[in-house]
Amino acid sequence: MFWRCIMGKKIEVLARGVCIVNGKMLLCHTKGDENTYLPGGHVEFKESAREAICREISEEMDVSSNAGKYLGSVEHSFKQKGKRHCEINIVFQVDIPEIDSELDPESMEDYIEFVWADIKELAKHRLEPSALIELIPQWLDNPADNWGSSY
Repeated sequence: MFWRCIMGKKIEVLARGVCIVNGKMLLCHTKGDENTYLPGGHVEFKESAREAICREISEEMDVSSNAGKYLGSVEHSFKQKGKRHCEINIVFQVDIPEIDSELDPESMEDYIEFVWADIKELAKHRLEPSALIELIPQWLDNPADNWGSSY
């Protein structure tokens, strides 16, 4: 995992994907939790964010994907099991050719599952970071692709 340490505290860096098929957006859900989040995960050392999102989708769903335009980034702070977490989510458009929006994709990891949500109903699915509920439609309407990388 790639973490940035500031004053002895860790900030996790995650790559997340917005995958939309037939007006539905793919969300990930940890079993037993109430919220959802975008597919993806931690960026590893010497790995680009685009590489990370494709690797994570491959690990979680056993399918190939293509990371497209950079949409934006979101800082997020939350408590989990009494412990404070801080993260930066780097969000890209993602194409996953092998999936169908009529079926929830099978997860390769026992603790998570995938669901499809109408893009206008993200709040009902308790999408976290919650800022994404308003930001994703804005980003999709005005994609800037202002991402730079030396990878």
